Amino acid sequence: MAGSGHENGAVSIRPADNLAVFEVSKKAKKNKFALGCAMLASLTSMLLGYDIGVMSGAIIFIKKDLKISDVQIEILVGVLNLYCLVGSIVAGNITDWIGRRYTIVLANVIIFVGSLFMGFSVNYAFLMVGRFIAGIGVGFAIMGAVLYNAEISPASSRGFLTSFPEVCINVGILLGYVSNYAFSKLPTRIGWRLMLGAGATPSIFLVFAVLAMPESPRWLVMQGKLGEAKVVLEKTLDTKEEALLRLNDIKEAAGIPQDSTGDVVVVQKQTNSNGVWRELLLHPTPTVKHILICTVGIHFFQQSSGVDAVVLYSPRIFEKAGITSSNEQLLTTVAVGICKTIFILVATFLLDKSGRRALLLISTGGMVVSLATLGFSLTIINHSEAKLTWAIALCITMVLSFVAFFAIGMGPIAGIYTSEIFPLKLRAQGISLGVAVNRVTSGIIAMTFLSLYQAITIGGAFFLFAGIAAVGWLFFNICLPETRGKTLEETERLFGKLVGWREVDKKMKEDNTKRTTHGQEGSDG
Repeated sequence: MAGSGHENGAVSIRPADNLAVFEVSKKAKKNKFALGCAMLASLTSMLLGYDIGVMSGAIIFIKKDLKISDVQIEILVGVLNLYCLVGSIVAGNITDWIGRRYTIVLANVIIFVGSLFMGFSVNYAFLMVGRFIAGIGVGFAIMGAVLYNAEISPASSRGFLTSFPEVCINVGILLGYVSNYAFSKLPTRIGWRLMLGAGATPSIFLVFAVLAMPESPRWLVMQGKLGEAKVVLEKTLDTKEEALLRLNDIKEAAGIPQDSTGDVVVVQKQTNSNGVWRELLLHPTPTVKHILICTVGIHFFQQSSGVDAVVLYSPRIFEKAGITSSNEQLLTTVAVGICKTIFILVATFLLDKSGRRALLLISTGGMVVSLATLGFSLTIINHSEAKLTWAIALCITMVLSFVAFFAIGMGPIAGIYTSEIFPLKLRAQGISLGVAVNRVTSGIIAMTFLSLYQAITIGGAFFLFAGIAAVGWLFFNICLPETRGKTLEETERLFGKLVGWREVDKKMKEDNTKRTTHGQEGSDG
């Protein structure tokens, strides 16, 4: 396959075993060009993190300045996720229309406008308009970054590079917390407006930075630009052979004959994406149905386990724990952001070594213990008239423990896993569906947490989150196959049997062992 085809530019359909040699066995160094592209694409996700982090502290001052109720606070905080839902669904088609790169550029422009609206808000209604605009932009950003990174990453570092959006979200959260503390000394009516408006600044620079990136090779092939796609693939993948194999895959998914070798070919344009959505939702194959269940499940449990309640309302949690000074609340919240950022960085180096399942199960198990202990400590504090220093310390420790366990597995893996398991032709819409589930669940948690803990106590709320996370652990253990090091063909074979995938995985490992043994014998001979 790799012989004469390299000289004359022809490409042929190759056996899956050859792909395994390039994608699984090769221990390549990190591709610096792919690394740079993934970092630039992911930086826009930092603006979502900044909004989450900065709003946790800004609501203290917004409530004082605009004299709004807890219900209005819940809506203000959580509604961005619902607007983000709209953005992510629309972006599923926009990315196929104008490309991944220009979708990210558009996201930055929209976020810039939304941040200005929030920064210059004169009342609650004006602030909500800014939230709507920013939310649409955030939906575009998340969708574009995850999709772009998945399509440009070499298999040898796919987990590392596709974790970047989550890393940037965590960095953004930390910057938001720091912004809270920095601007908290200013007059109330000015401080919170600067906190929110500061998010406009990075988006200006990101527009120009993203324009320096190449377009996704998959989108280029969809437009018939095979020559440009091949150049990008050769720059971002580990070897020219792997680039040729990936080009074959993308051409096949785009319906381009394998003997089409020109730099530009005519591609039959899809008039709409109804056929993809129909195949995805109305008439899915057993494989696609299993993938859908895993996608919806991992995104639902990621958010319903209460991470946004902790991140968005950490000052309120610390207040309930007995920390009454707003200055101390904001400082403790900065510690939460630092802890979350450190552990997401640790996760990026473990994803391609330890695998998705192991990290996900360890992460979720740690979250269950942390949430249950946090619920216990808050319940003790709530029923005690005296100030219990040990309970306050335990509460702070468990918040830090929870965000650490979340960041090392559940946080990055939801996006990575979704980007790996969908077939190429369903990937854009599949990822947008996962983002939609993620944002809806996040929005519901954010918009109901204050009412929830007032109804069942704050300790009871975290016991509830612990129970949901425990159900999530069972779901992950039963239904989610390991995808690390698997080729596209191998990944598709793993899906289709919701609870019977282990037998398929075992057989695949046995077959790989036999092929390796035979290859070594042939080499020795």
